[in-house]
Amino acid sequence: MTEHPTSFDRPSTGADPTDPRGALLRTPVPPRASGSALPAQGGAGQSPPAAGEDSPGAFEHSQPGAEQAAEPDTHRPRPTSEGVPAQPDGGQPGGAPSDDTPSAGVTPAGVAPGEVSAGGGQAGLVRPDSGAPAGAPDPGRRDAPPDPDRRTGQPTAPGRPTPMRRDGDRLRFVGAATRRIARGMDLDEIVMGLCRATVPTFADAILVYLREPLPVGDERPTGPLVLRLRRTDRIPAERDTEGGFTPAPQPEPSELETVGAELCEVRPGSALAEVLRGVRPVFTDTPAARAALPELLGEERDFALPDGRRAILAPLRGRRRVIGAALFLRGPERIAFEADDLLVAAQLATHSALGIDKAVLYGREAYIADELQRTMLPENLPRCTGVRLASRYLPAAETARVGGDWYDAIPLPGSRVALVVGDVMGHSMTSAAIMGQLRTTAQTLAGLDLPPQEVLHHLDEQAQRLGTDRMATCLYAVYDPVAHRITVANAGHPPPVLLHLGGHAEVLRVPAGAPIGVGGVDFEAVELDAPAGATLLLYTDGLVESRLRDVWTGIEQLRERLAATAQLTGPDHPPPLEALCDEVLDMLGPGDRDDDIALLAARFDGIAPSDVSYWFLDPEDAAPGKARRLARRALARWGMEDLTDAVELLVSEVVTNAVRYASKPVTLRLLRTDVLRCEVGDDVPQLPRLRQARATDEGGRGLYLVNRLARRWGATRLSTGKVVWFELNRG
Repeated sequence: MTEHPTSFDRPSTGADPTDPRGALLRTPVPPRASGSALPAQGGAGQSPPAAGEDSPGAFEHSQPGAEQAAEPDTHRPRPTSEGVPAQPDGGQPGGAPSDDTPSAGVTPAGVAPGEVSAGGGQAGLVRPDSGAPAGAPDPGRRDAPPDPDRRTGQPTAPGRPTPMRRDGDRLRFVGAATRRIARGMDLDEIVMGLCRATVPTFADAILVYLREPLPVGDERPTGPLVLRLRRTDRIPAERDTEGGFTPAPQPEPSELETVGAELCEVRPGSALAEVLRGVRPVFTDTPAARAALPELLGEERDFALPDGRRAILAPLRGRRRVIGAALFLRGPERIAFEADDLLVAAQLATHSALGIDKAVLYGREAYIADELQRTMLPENLPRCTGVRLASRYLPAAETARVGGDWYDAIPLPGSRVALVVGDVMGHSMTSAAIMGQLRTTAQTLAGLDLPPQEVLHHLDEQAQRLGTDRMATCLYAVYDPVAHRITVANAGHPPPVLLHLGGHAEVLRVPAGAPIGVGGVDFEAVELDAPAGATLLLYTDGLVESRLRDVWTGIEQLRERLAATAQLTGPDHPPPLEALCDEVLDMLGPGDRDDDIALLAARFDGIAPSDVSYWFLDPEDAAPGKARRLARRALARWGMEDLTDAVELLVSEVVTNAVRYASKPVTLRLLRTDVLRCEVGDDVPQLPRLRQARATDEGGRGLYLVNRLARRWGATRLSTGKVVWFELNRG
């Protein structure tokens, strides 16, 4: 009974496109191993040679029942099919047979075991590993010539790239290559994956051209079709020999080194336009492709292409339109492409084009998220008198660049500053949109100088108008650097932590309140001391709460972290603000972040009482003159006499305008910080506007003088009136 070989689909070694070093399919010469010769079946009247003897004419078949001198192979791979040359020695280092190479005990297709010739001898048998007839030189011997290639009839040099021998090889290569391409998230990763998967397993070089600019989604591109060379990879001159990888010989000079122009414009109706419109990969020896190559590569570089079917031009088509082209090249020392390689090129081009399409869409989404984040959150924190600020924002994940957390610092009249931090439920685009509306509302309410509890009350009403399920937490605090006090109101937010100058950290006792959007609740504000040198830390729950810990455990860990950080700088020096924010974020371990994080740190410097002068002026005609005398005395006490003339003029103009309409005493305050600031308050809510006075007008030039002489100026409406202020640079 004839014994049929068993088929095993095992991975082909040496053809893994995922190898970053680009392992070649090569034909190393196996070393001669003494004492390990395979048993051979001799012809009629012959006896098997003894172990250790060289028998060039020995058959590598073992008939059933024959004695084996070595352990038989328990796995019998598929024999090489007709018309497909066998892989010499399996392409394994050290001469080990490949899983895809027929081994001893396997009869070639079309030849039955034990078949004899008419002369009575076993003639016409071929060795499964080389296809050579019995008696031919053994390719495993050092003195044997290289195994010839069936396609060319030329010997295959050791270490030279060889083609994929079977359809199974191509399927495994396409599967591994497409997996590598699909792993890419952005454009560069996908293009690099295509190049690394292709060179050198499928081609010696590849040129990838992409449309400039790439269309996004359903956008209809305008202007001519321009292709730009995005990336080109080729086999390097020297390869890593570690681990059995042999150097790939390169012709000197390489004919693939000069191929490829940087930019080309595809003219309508040209040969290149027709090839791209056809979508299918083509050999470049066809008339259409040969006419298209000079347009793609440049007229002067077309000569560098190898002759014959050694180049494939594959259009890259996305979901809507052609977005580029890929050119696969093989050098003259390598076997040319076959017809089945067009299918491989088509698969690579299709997967790459669809991946590029998705990468462009993903990049647009990431760009929109980044722009939304920059718009919703403050780009730069303001420079406020008596307080220094620092902030951090971390999204929940790289794929969700922005969420519902926000922070803000809003300058208020009287050198005060409002500190706000909030968290909208969720971290999606919808949460970000709601956050933007609430932040804008908070800025508007802060500009009205409303108390913190009133601000939260109006935010609660705004959240209810946005929808019944629009929930958010918020903490609103107002710091007064002159009084060294802070007023805080809370709406369901984690309490702030105050780090004192001596290193003691405490969690401020602030009424929790109900979240914004609940409706029908009252908010309460508390006033606390804010000593100079202390640091107030406002944060969202993503910093202190996760799957691994509850919120109060996280708050305690945050307090301990702040105290430990303060001990490093000593009791008399607070830690640097930016470094303190980084230390706080370092308390998060890997995988310990499930939500967005917004962090706002405020270092209270305050304004010393000796740097403040404050007066009340009755609304009478003598008030401007009295204001000039008081300002002159304060400047003399501070050693700033060089500003006397400008300050007297501007104070007189602003106080005159306030006294004209006020019914209650007018306030005048001078603040000496890095600048000289003057504030005049009255009980009239209408804000003054700068206008151009006519030549016949007797008034209307006061604010014009303020605008010309002051460093900057402004007017802010209060709940009890307004404040007009201006600043002058100190000497």
